[in-house]
Amino acid sequence: MLNINQKKVLIDIIRSSIKEYLKDKKRVSFEIDDEVLNRELGAFVTLKIKGSLRGCIGRVVGDMPLYKTITEMGIQAAFYDPRFPALTEKEFEEIEIEVSVLSALEKVGSPVEVKPGLHGVFLKKGFNSGLLLPQVAAEYSWDRDTFLEQTCYKAGLAKDAWKDERTEIYVFSAEVFSESEVKSE
Repeated sequence: MLNINQKKVLIDIIRSSIKEYLKDKKRVSFEIDDEVLNRELGAFVTLKIKGSLRGCIGRVVGDMPLYKTITEMGIQAAFYDPRFPALTEKEFEEIEIEVSVLSALEKVGSPVEVKPGLHGVFLKKGFNSGLLLPQVAAEYSWDRDTFLEQTCYKAGLAKDAWKDERTEIYVFSAEVFSESEVKSE
C-alpha cells in the first residue's frame, strides 16, 4: 500500500513530532499533499528501545488522514502510554519507531477464521475490548487459541471469553515497517 518514500515521510513525521513535544509540549503541524497519506486509515505507533517495548498507542478506525493519525499516535506512544513514564530526552535518541497501518476491521463468523501472524485481532464483549497487532502473534509464535486468549487478557476478560457467542471477534491486516528498515532502503 505504501511506497518507500511514503514510509520515510511517516517515520520523519513521528520523530519530528516526538522531538518537538519533548522540547516544549507543542504539536507540529504538517501539510501533506499525498493521496495515500491523506486516506483515513487506522494506525499504531510502537516505540522500542533495544528491542523492548517502550510505548504503543494507536487508532483502530481511521477518522482522520493517516499522516495526522500517526502524528498524534507517536506523541501518545511516547508520552501517554499508561504502562510507561513519559519518554525522556536520553531515551529519545535510543527509540526505534515501528508503524502499523491497519486495514478495515472485518467481523468473523467463527474463531477458526483468525490466522495468527496474518491477522490482528480486535475483540469485544460488553464494555470490554482488546486488540493485538498481527506481529504480536508472530513475535511470540502463538497459535490461534493462545492469540485469542492473550487478546481476551488484554481486554480484561477471562482467557476463554473468545469462545462465548456474545464476544464479537474482528480481524484486520497491517502493513508494518520500522525506522531501521526504511533507512536501509
